[in-house]
Amino acid sequence: MNAYGSEGTAAPIPSPLRFTYGTEPLQFGELYLPNSPGPHPVVILIHGGFWRAPYDLTLMQGLAQDLVQNRVAAWNIEYRRLGDAGGGWPGTFQDVARAADFLAALALPYALDLTRVVSVGHSAGGHLALWLAARPRMPRNSKLTVNSTPLSLSGVVSLAGASDLKRTWELNLGQGAAAELLRGSPASVPERYMFASPAALLPLGIPQVLIHGDRDDRVPLVVSQEYAHKAAQHGDCATLVELPRVDHFALIDPSSLAWAITITHIQKLLVLA
Repeated sequence: MNAYGSEGTAAPIPSPLRFTYGTEPLQFGELYLPNSPGPHPVVILIHGGFWRAPYDLTLMQGLAQDLVQNRVAAWNIEYRRLGDAGGGWPGTFQDVARAADFLAALALPYALDLTRVVSVGHSAGGHLALWLAARPRMPRNSKLTVNSTPLSLSGVVSLAGASDLKRTWELNLGQGAAAELLRGSPASVPERYMFASPAALLPLGIPQVLIHGDRDDRVPLVVSQEYAHKAAQHGDCATLVELPRVDHFALIDPSSLAWAITITHIQKLLVLA
């Protein structure tokens, strides 16, 4: 799947460029650029970890390196998480939104094609990748609205994503991670679940691909199954890819068959196939 040089060896991977999109220490991202002429389509990578601080963007660096070998620029973003100052509601969402919109500042100097941008997230990052596509449906006075003209996406890929925060709360995934993120239950802060959960914001109006293993013990497959059904009911194009004998973390292993399948779907969303 990777690009190779004339002698059959793997093309060298350029070091990523680090940019800050805000003034807080964790408001930064790493931009990976292909060794080919632009304009480059872009994938926004969003790591998971149940929105908690011990997990960071290093989880997605292998995927970023593989994307550039497939002639796709990767914007691997960091954001404030639970345990970080300002993390959780609303800072986590504001950071991810600002990071996505910061691509507008990078487009011209780094030859990025902002008409072909796909968000790809794993686990809690899958939730945030879907949420990025839902931003146009939020009221302008929402705490989560940081830009009146948010970046438009060509599609979304959710890798074992916690796509429905109410369901995440009901199943007590991550030992109460949804309640920790939104600082309450669906009964105590219903408006937060309404504006923070992609399932509550359907239809998103763009193609969505949900890739999930049937041996996932962190975010069970049923979460993606139910979301895909609900998205279809709302008229969205949502493709569910169920992977047999695949666990939660195989999806972010760049050497796995699961990632090879993901690359194919990303290319289709970017109109590269």
